[in-house]
Amino acid sequence: MRNTIKVYRTEHNLTQEELAQALGVTRQTILAIEKGKYDPSLELAFKISRYFAVPVDEIFLYDD
Repeated sequence: MRNTIKVYRTEHNLTQEELAQALGVTRQTILAIEKGKYDPSLELAFKISRYFAVPVDEIFLYDD
């Protein structure tokens, strides 16, 4: 699964640490998600989409 978290994060001038604190996760979690090494839980995916006020499928792109 690919994602566009880094794009949204930079558009909002947020560091990984700032986003992590806002979502209640660690910076390492944000880093791992951005690099595609970790797929977030459904709950975290929705938290991220709500934070940026965009649909989940605009942030997370599923490749068949």
